[in-house]
Amino acid sequence: MKIKKYIKIYSLFLSTSIASELEYKTNVIIDFITAILSLVGSVFLLTIFFQNTDNIGGWNFEQALIIQGIYTILNGITNTWFNPNLTEIVKHIREGTLDFVLLKPLDSQFFISLNKIAPSGFLEIILGFALLFYCIGINQININLSFLLSCLTTLCCSILILYSLWFLISTTTIWFVKTWNATEVLRSFLYIGRFPLNSFSFSLRIFFSIFVPIAFITTIPSEVFLGIALLWEILLEIIVAVIFFLVSRRFWLFALKYYTSASS
Repeated sequence: MKIKKYIKIYSLFLSTSIASELEYKTNVIIDFITAILSLVGSVFLLTIFFQNTDNIGGWNFEQALIIQGIYTILNGITNTWFNPNLTEIVKHIREGTLDFVLLKPLDSQFFISLNKIAPSGFLEIILGFALLFYCIGINQININLSFLLSCLTTLCCSILILYSLWFLISTTTIWFVKTWNATEVLRSFLYIGRFPLNSFSFSLRIFFSIFVPIAFITTIPSEVFLGIALLWEILLEIIVAVIFFLVSRRFWLFALKYYTSASS
């Protein structure tokens, strides 16, 4: 019953956000054009890297396009859910409206994370999947149930890790009101996820595997897509995703103990 309740509440969030977005239909067209130009620009940048070589870090251009497709999907998810909601935590804390969130008869993290939706990000998600379907053809990838299950599992883990990173940074707003710079730094690091991890030096590969887990966000799902990922890598990504989510959840509950409303 509780799951049905949250599904119903989320459907209301979704319908309200879409209705609000459609009030300005021209913006939808502009967002669609912007998403296309962004993807074209990213692919063009990738072609520059491969201009004088056929292989970077063991990846050819056709394979590297898969990473770009997954990055585009994740960036669309970020623009659809994470950015509109998690950046609002600062406003809630500064204005004291977090009080009203905590008084609602539903989980505060659920409300904070999913209250708003920017439907324009769906366009970027669609473009990302379109690029992946194109990559299936040019890389001659065989599709079967095991392939789809593995891809879906690692993609969901990537989303969970990305969400946890955003939420962890946003939660620190309870102590440090201005976290905008930190989220921009995270975005800058995530831009690196458009390129194969093996194209970087050993020290950078270690850094982007442990401290900022870019390897788990884009590279491993791309390897799964190509059928070259090892079983231990998939299991490790699942473990990392679960750990990140649990840490973000515990950190939110811990931070709430230090929250004082604007009126107190």
